[in-house]
Order: sequence, then structure tokens, then C-alpha cells
Amino acid sequence: MYFDDLKKAISNKTAKLGVIGLGYVGLPLAVEMAKSGFNVYGFDVQQKKVDLVNAGHNYIGDVVDKDLKDLAASGKLKAFSDFSKLQECDCVSICVPTPLDAYQQPDISYVKASAGEVARYAHKGMLVVLESTTYPGTTEEVIQPLLEERGLKVGEDIFLAFSPERVDPGNKQYKTKNTPKVVGGVTRKCTALASLLYSSFLEGGVYEVSSPKVAEMEKILENTFRNINIALANEMAILCNRMNIPVWEVIDAAKSKPYGFMAFYPGPGLGGHCIPLDPFYLTWKAREYNYHTRLIECAGEINNAMPEYIVERVSRILNRDKKPLNGSTVLLLGAAYKPDIDDLRESPVLKIITLFENAGANVIVNDPYIPTFKHNGKEYKSAELTAELLRSCDIAVVTTNHSCYDPKFIAENAKRVFDTRNLMAGIDADNVELL
Repeated sequence: MYFDDLKKAISNKTAKLGVIGLGYVGLPLAVEMAKSGFNVYGFDVQQKKVDLVNAGHNYIGDVVDKDLKDLAASGKLKAFSDFSKLQECDCVSICVPTPLDAYQQPDISYVKASAGEVARYAHKGMLVVLESTTYPGTTEEVIQPLLEERGLKVGEDIFLAFSPERVDPGNKQYKTKNTPKVVGGVTRKCTALASLLYSSFLEGGVYEVSSPKVAEMEKILENTFRNINIALANEMAILCNRMNIPVWEVIDAAKSKPYGFMAFYPGPGLGGHCIPLDPFYLTWKAREYNYHTRLIECAGEINNAMPEYIVERVSRILNRDKKPLNGSTVLLLGAAYKPDIDDLRESPVLKIITLFENAGANVIVNDPYIPTFKHNGKEYKSAELTAELLRSCDIAVVTTNHSCYDPKFIAENAKRVFDTRNLMAGIDADNVELL
């Protein structure tokens, strides 16, 4: 009875949808739900986000400002910090952060807290979907018991599934709406309802798997695949530098092969909420099965060491000018972890700043997308990128390849340039050195 009723409500879009967590994943999801005709409640513990959503003020790059403004004005999307409103929802998606703690172990406290709120206000005929990236087993080992403690039988009274978020901030081609969704439910009915829900407002298609664990593991595989291949590119960059071989040219040549090769690129380290963190969820869980994920952990070590390598290379460049790093002025071009976005999450540039300052360097940062930010209790303001600024610094380090950066302008005015992102490709100048 509950299955058929909810199926009908989703199909005719009379089901009320809830999204917990109004960040990079949750807000775009809530907007797409509401744009398709559903009435949507967004939930967040940060009152500031709740107020911004209700006022129609956008703060996420992948959301169109007008879309949010119109949805808030029409009442199709409402935000709350009062989680009791969950009792009015027929379907709830959990999109909260899953960071690592100080010991590089999974911190699923946000998931547990959110699931606890859902369980508190859960009712028969509700669908609950976890989207937060986590270790295989979380949906069934953490969330299911909380729901069933309320006397709700998963698969009969209430429905539970895992559908990993696939958000790539700043991606011009793939957004929430057109990215394929993977769904794995605790039972077939759970999978069917979750699949129906997502297919009712997304255009990328839904790929069904046999269980939440499969869906949880595939998400970890996605990001571990990228982590390991980036580590290989970084290791190649270090070796190529020692052998005096341009690594970027090597990669360009390799990708001319139409099969059997996928290009990954080196850089100053990994950033974002997914790639630097998610593999550690798997290495942690693997210990429960007496398995040591050597390749994954080795890749993590290589990528985590890249900021130190960047600082070492800069020191060697300055030494050629008979300048010590201590006392030199270093201009970092870019603070965001990837180009053309304002996202600082896990940006390797933060670690690079700390390393330079610990070595006695004077650090200046320019990022047109991030006017100010705080790191280690200190506020950094983006300096205006002028010819005078470039000339006044001992070296400019390209740490984010924002498309607005003019490589010719940088090369013509900087004393030295160390490019970690291949922004300066094609610039033939004695003062420019590539990673």
C-alpha cells in the first residue's frame, strides 16, 4: 500500500520533497526538484543559508540566480532550520558533508545527525536517500537501524536507498540535471522508488544497482580512480623534471593514442571535497576486512607531498638568482582548487601558503574569484594583479589556471614564473619554468 501510494505521488509530483544540506550538492538538487514542479523543503543547520535561500539569494556557482529567485518567490522552494518540517516530507535526500577527522578517519557525524533527525520525524510511506559520499555499508549499518528503531520496516513501511552525488563545480557541460544517477536500494521496491524519483526531474538517466553497498563502492571507485591517476601524473612530473624532459609535452603526445590512454595532469596537489578525502573512506573500511590498500595509500602520499615539492622547486629557482626563500616575496596566482570557481575546500594552495610562510617567505595571493579568505587565523586579501605587483615580487607561482589570467602579461612582467598548471604553455621565455 505504502509503495503504491508513494509511487503515485512521485509520478504526479504531489509528493513533497526534502533536501538536508544546502551546499554544493543539496542546493542544486533542491532547485532541480522544484523547477520540475515538486514542492521542496530545504534544511540546513546554518541559519544564514536558510535565510539566503528564502530571500532568493544564490551562493552556489552551479545554480542560476534567477532560478533560485523565482522558486523562492513562488514558494516552490522553502528553507528551514527547523527539522520538524521533515514530518511533512514524502521523500528526503541527505546531502551533508563527510570530512575526515584529525586522524584521517571518516567523520560521519553529519550523516548520523541528519539521519537521526529524519528518523525522529519519519513516517510510513517515506523514501529516504543518502547522497553523501561514505564508506560501503553506511546506509544499511547506520541509517537503516535508526529508522527501524522507530518500528518502521525498511522495504515495507519506509524505503531507503543510496544515490551518490556527482557534482563537479564549474563544469560547463555536466550539471546536476544532465549527469547520470546511480541508485541502490535496500530492497527492490526501495530502488524502484528512488529511481522513479530521480528520473522524474533529472535528464541524465538512472543506473540501478543491486544494493546500497554497490552504489557506495562505485562512488569511492570513481574518485579513487582519479586520485591514483593524478598521483601517477605527479610522479611522472617529478621524474621528468629530474631527467630534463617536459612532462606536459609527454602527456600531450601520449593522449594522441585513440585507445588505452586517458590523460591526467600533474599539479600542486589535490583539492575539493571528494578526490583528496574519499579514498580514505575505503582504506579505513578495508582494515575491517584485514586488507591493506597499498596502491591507494601510496597515491595519497604522492599527492599530499606535492605542496612540499612545489616549495622545493621554487626554492631552487630562487637559488639560481642567489636569493634565499627566507625573505623573498612569492606571489601565488590562484587560491581555488580548480580554475574559474571560488571553491577553497581542501585547496592545496592553503598548505603551500603555510609552507612558504614557515620558510620565511612573504606571501601575496591573487585570486579574482576569492576576494578574501581566512587561513590559520589570518586573513588574506586578493591583491590586484598589476604589472607593478608582478615586478615587485621575486617569483610568481601559478597555482590555479584561471582562464582570466593572461600568460603573456605575466611572463612579460614577472621576474620569475613557476607554473604548476601549464597555464604558460607556448610561452617561450627564459623567466618561465613549468612543473
